Amino acid sequence: MTDAPELPPVELIDGIPHVTTEPNELDRAIESLLSGYGPLGVDAERASGFRYGQRAYLVQFHRRGGGTWLIDPIALPDLRSLRDALSETVWILHAASQDVPCLREVGLQPPEIFDTEMAARLLGRERVGLGPLVEFELGLHLAKGHGAADWSQRPIPDDWRRYAALDVEVLPDLYERILPELVAAGKEQWEREESEAVRTASPPPAREDPWRRTSGLHKVRGKRDLATVRSLWWSRDELAQLRDTSPGRILPDAALVAAVNAHPPDMEALAALPEFRRRGAARNLSRWWRAIEDARGLPELELPDTSLPSDGPPPPRLWRDKDPAAADRLDRTKAALAQLSETHNVPVENLITPDYVRRLAWRPPEPLTEATVEAALSERGARAWQIQMVSGPLLGALAGSDPD
Repeated sequence: MTDAPELPPVELIDGIPHVTTEPNELDRAIESLLSGYGPLGVDAERASGFRYGQRAYLVQFHRRGGGTWLIDPIALPDLRSLRDALSETVWILHAASQDVPCLREVGLQPPEIFDTEMAARLLGRERVGLGPLVEFELGLHLAKGHGAADWSQRPIPDDWRRYAALDVEVLPDLYERILPELVAAGKEQWEREESEAVRTASPPPAREDPWRRTSGLHKVRGKRDLATVRSLWWSRDELAQLRDTSPGRILPDAALVAAVNAHPPDMEALAALPEFRRRGAARNLSRWWRAIEDARGLPELELPDTSLPSDGPPPPRLWRDKDPAAADRLDRTKAALAQLSETHNVPVENLITPDYVRRLAWRPPEPLTEATVEAALSERGARAWQIQMVSGPLLGALAGSDPD
């Protein structure tokens, strides 16, 4: 067996762009992009592993004939002028749902989106990351490696700027390659509806108990110990916001769980835990100890429940014992969707959100008709193309019919 030939690399179109930081430079960028033609490649870089939140620290644009522009949204936090100037062209993004929220924060609301990742999913591509997609569609190797870097760093190194520029310069070529495939497969409208849902999505509501997402929380037992995790989590979050630092860099989740399960009798015992010997954790030791003491002093009525209240069905693994008929319905819906997935070469999770299906299987609408199934899916947020495709098979599965 011989190794596959090495693919030629994607090359920069016009060298490594500098970072635009001044209003007059932004005006030139807008003028240049307006002079170009075709859709606009757009990307954003964050620093979520280093800074607090998901804000953009670099936004990138490329348009044929208009060049590639890297813009610093910290120095230029209001980019509505760019949005307004480019409001009549398609914006190409890869994995748009990751970037649209942070683009909005700096005034960049795309007028229309084409999502190359979603398009690849709808075409049944096995690997939908930007690098693999460039290889499959364009026969080129896209150098990666800086996506998780600290993009808040200034100045931004040359190799990072090269990486950022390449990520947008390949997007128009991908668009031209993928769009005809979508059209030929009858899936162009599907991609439009998916992208429009991302473009117009409301910001998610604030989580009522964000501390419950602590990694390793399943190792914690009892209300008092959960209260201690909660107290430590909020103390860490407050400090992270104050310092504009990722909470995990101040104190990892593993340290929160270790502090709770060790039940240290005093601050010296807390300091002896391996997770609290790191310089960052040790520097704020008195803060963590106060949080632990606060939780230990709470009255019983203020302790959190051991389970998170939910309006959804229980985990599917419990269905067979709780409601065998519902478990049977779920099995039939899975079989029906698997058949649809194979027929249309689309992953099941892109045909319809799995949570919507679980809710239908647990408590089907009454009366059970195609119209009520469609209404239930629409209420949850399913797109028109999804509803049209899955409502009939789901109705049959819920009513007791096995897929043919």
